[in-house]
Amino acid sequence: MKILLTGGKGMLGRTLQRELAGNEIVVADLPDWDVTDADGFMGRTLAAAPDAVVHCAAMTKVDDCESNRELAFRLNEEGSRNVALACKACGARLIAISTDYVFSGEPPREPWAWSETDIPRPRTVYGASKFAGEQMVQMIHPDNSVILRIAWLYGAGGPSFLHTMAKLGAREGAPLKVVDDQRGNPTSTKVVADVVKFLLARPDVSGIVHGTCEDQCTWYGLAKELKRLLGASFPREVAPCATEEFPRPAPRPRNSALKKSVLNVLGYRTPRWQDALAEFVGSGEFDGISDK
Repeated sequence: MKILLTGGKGMLGRTLQRELAGNEIVVADLPDWDVTDADGFMGRTLAAAPDAVVHCAAMTKVDDCESNRELAFRLNEEGSRNVALACKACGARLIAISTDYVFSGEPPREPWAWSETDIPRPRTVYGASKFAGEQMVQMIHPDNSVILRIAWLYGAGGPSFLHTMAKLGAREGAPLKVVDDQRGNPTSTKVVADVVKFLLARPDVSGIVHGTCEDQCTWYGLAKELKRLLGASFPREVAPCATEEFPRPAPRPRNSALKKSVLNVLGYRTPRWQDALAEFVGSGEFDGISDK
């Protein structure tokens, strides 16, 4: 299969390049490929003639999106529209990566996980722009596309929460305060790549799919588990705190955990987040001090 990866140089894109290496891979990233250039992207995609496109390119820095609304929508909404139009023109299957931030993060009860059928109500510019991108894909290329929502991503080379925690945890100092009132599904790029491979092999599947690890935790719970796995290389203590102690420009969801209803119906199970994290830490790919 010939697979085009938008944003192919990013953290997820790098893992996809490795995990899909048995296929012909076209890495579509800046400066040569620009998803906001409708004509240019269309021409390059038609010339490449991919069988499938995995659309990772996006503006993902949540606080930057809050202060740069126009740019966020240009990249996340218009970019997705241009990718969907190109896929429709060349008949390529499209797997568009989206996010848990399309949901409000205010669950009606605890414990809670958002299903593919729950109605998105984003509270941030990032979430709103990504949801607008989802709508573009579903409007333009509905029969041969999947919206794959992921969350709390980490992978080789970073940047990620894990890289930040490992770097800070290796230093002496007062206990690290980590938010303990936001819940989600920590998910490795390897797990997402495995889900992408499964979906590429299932052309009968379309629509919205949630592709995070199983189970949920808080950022504090994730930091504690990372400390346990790293042992002596993470000597600093961690302490729970409230979201209000770390005010940010964009509001963070209280609970954005995702239910894998579609994958489960298809007989596909993602690993527990604890198992995926242990595999990542033990793989030798996690340097723990990335500045990327």
